Amino acid sequence: MSAPPLLVVTTVGTLDDARRIARTLVEQRLAACAQITPIESFYRWQGQVEHAHEYRVLLKTRAERWPDVEAAIRALHGYALPAIHAIATTHAHAPYAEWVHDSSGPSPGP
Repeated sequence: MSAPPLLVVTTVGTLDDARRIARTLVEQRLAACAQITPIESFYRWQGQVEHAHEYRVLLKTRAERWPDVEAAIRALHGYALPAIHAIATTHAHAPYAEWVHDSSGPSPGP
């Protein structure tokens, strides 16, 4: 039985950026799945309260892939200080956890 998935969350400013990160990490097998949702954000930046429409990207991966997932997001991200969060799950539907494990690891052999 596989460990529960690690959930990795980041936010970006455009739908194109969200799609690029989502597709790249799934194509590279760093994530099994990526979901994109529009959000509205309020945050403090450089002494000012800012308001922006952004996109949240939720990635599902193996816990041991965290360093590579974080590095890939940082390389693709356009923000000076990207929010990149890893959220450990304690429970997951076993067949789904197995699918995430299988889909976010190295490519299967020939």
